[in-house]
Amino acid sequence: MRPEREPSFFGSGTANLHLAARRLYFPVMLWRISPGRSRRSKPAGFIVPAQPALVARPPTGPNWIHEVKHDGYRLIARKEADRVTLWTRHGTDFTDRLPRIAEAVPSLPVEGALIDGEAVVFRPDGHSDFAALRTKRGAERAAFVAFDLLNVDGEDVRKLPLETRRARLEALIKPDGAILFSDAIKGDGALVFAKACELGVEGIVSKRLGGVYLSGPCRNWLKVKNPAFVRG
Repeated sequence: MRPEREPSFFGSGTANLHLAARRLYFPVMLWRISPGRSRRSKPAGFIVPAQPALVARPPTGPNWIHEVKHDGYRLIARKEADRVTLWTRHGTDFTDRLPRIAEAVPSLPVEGALIDGEAVVFRPDGHSDFAALRTKRGAERAAFVAFDLLNVDGEDVRKLPLETRRARLEALIKPDGAILFSDAIKGDGALVFAKACELGVEGIVSKRLGGVYLSGPCRNWLKVKNPAFVRG
């Protein structure tokens, strides 16, 4: 297993910190989830994603890793041979709305997988653009930032330690594609959060090493938001 490393996004010292407030505009209608498409009963195969607890300060100590919190749609991606389903965190089917991601998932080198992640539109400066994601044109170019593996080839891996799940997930993903592996930093949470705020991202999610995957609200994952973040 490779050690967690500092992602290149954090190493971008030339990032313009004020670009987080800029927006890309598209002359198309914004999308909203209509009540008719929102499901009360969860679809077969869907797993409710982990919901990190919102905290004021990141955790300290060596037992945590920290990931960038991107501003996008939470997504559960399922592959069954060549069949793909992309669910939002509430179980709404978004497969047709995110064609680039839907076309990339079948290339994963396994017969079946269930992956937790985020659909994100990235600007050239590396920041996420939520306004673009809400448009048809923007959603069509969204990437899938994958950060956890829940099932692979019929094996439920949610009880495995976080670092084991992440290592197995990373092994499935080819770099520079429509599916990106969410890099993490193992270090002082306060320093990581300060750097995230400096770069103008939404915040960080800190995850407990050795932790199992828990659906719904949990404290194995802790979310800290950048108070100065401006949604694009």
